[in-house]
Amino acid sequence: MQPDLNKTQAKLSLLPLLSFVVLFLGVGLYLQSQGVDYAFYQLPAPVAILPAIVIAFLVNKASINQSVETFIKGAGHSNIITMCLIYLLAGAFSAVAGATGGVDAVVNAGLSLIPASFLLPGLFLIAAIVSTAMGTSMGTIGAIGPIALAVSVKTGIDPAVMAGTIVSGAMFGDNLSIISDTTIAATRTQGCEMKDKFRENLKIALPAAILTVCLLMFLTPEPQPVETKEFDWLLVLPYAFILFLAVAGMNVFVVLFSGILFAAAMGFTGDYEVASFAKDVYDGFSSMQEIFLLSMFIGGLSEFIRINGGLDYLAEKIQWLTSIIAKWHRKVADQLGIAALVLTSNLCIANNTVSIIVAGPVAKKLADDGNILPKRSASLLDIFACVMQGSLPYGAQALLLGATFKISPWDVSTSSYYCFILAFTAVAVICLRRNKA
Repeated sequence: MQPDLNKTQAKLSLLPLLSFVVLFLGVGLYLQSQGVDYAFYQLPAPVAILPAIVIAFLVNKASINQSVETFIKGAGHSNIITMCLIYLLAGAFSAVAGATGGVDAVVNAGLSLIPASFLLPGLFLIAAIVSTAMGTSMGTIGAIGPIALAVSVKTGIDPAVMAGTIVSGAMFGDNLSIISDTTIAATRTQGCEMKDKFRENLKIALPAAILTVCLLMFLTPEPQPVETKEFDWLLVLPYAFILFLAVAGMNVFVVLFSGILFAAAMGFTGDYEVASFAKDVYDGFSSMQEIFLLSMFIGGLSEFIRINGGLDYLAEKIQWLTSIIAKWHRKVADQLGIAALVLTSNLCIANNTVSIIVAGPVAKKLADDGNILPKRSASLLDIFACVMQGSLPYGAQALLLGATFKISPWDVSTSSYYCFILAFTAVAVICLRRNKA
């Protein structure tokens, strides 16, 4: 009887997480059907998860005091706290660099360098660079979307193709950036260094980006000149600075803290005021409040799942689903299992960072069982979460650009060619480099 009881408890331990996904997805779909803008962002995730926490306490076979200790242990895990601190510093850097005019400088610097015949590939590269520098696809889309719309109107480029190009570039950077929420979540849940994940990720993302550029060159119409605004090259330097330090292998806390000071110093050469610096840092902290709280709550829930055998149960089921492929190659099967896990999670939640946090512990279990390197599992988590996020018509990226371009979010998501190419490239790399995972 004991094995059956253990399996029942393992299944029950997954109920809280499932209830969170169902509530979050259900509310989003309902509001979407009512025509509410950004439907999946109306119910804050940290609030949506509160009923799940209550359920976790109810199904856990322990006293209230013991359950509280379990939850706090999970929420206060060193990986969770480290992740949260990185979120705060990343938010502060983005806020300071943005307030000093860095985002506008990067956009206009890119536009000034693009040949007219290279318009779509050039805008893809600008979005990719800005997103990699900022660490946010939504911030990138918000900055570049209006510019891309004006370029589309002026040149006659299909608005859907233009919008899809911006999403594609934004997701490239969101996936690779060392200050992106997704990178932070993926590396911390899998236990690897950001520089290692970046290099592993680049092996997959770079070929996909090259293929996308080739496709966009074919889709670019007759050349049309585009006007750019004046910008200061000094404001571009903070983004290049933190990218250089990160790739060089410097500690991520040192990278981000140095980046904040460097961005402020570049701003002080212009009209950025010292009095604004502290406020912008705090605003950056505040911008990370939602993902900060959610990460801690998910950490607490994950501890309940772990101690009751839920992670082992999920890993076992995914390995069963990929058992046919496992007969050919175990590592390939486990890597495809990680991909399927995060794709499904993101399909339900419509948030790539949250889906990584949710799927991370199970992905870690699959990676350990299949002897997959942490940098590879972190890379796969981030890649396939971004693939799904960039392809979702009800994702924030497609909704924002759909509203900006006055077109259907479906048209935006189906024109996000990079996301589809990235998925194909990732699967090909999994199969072709199966012994190097």
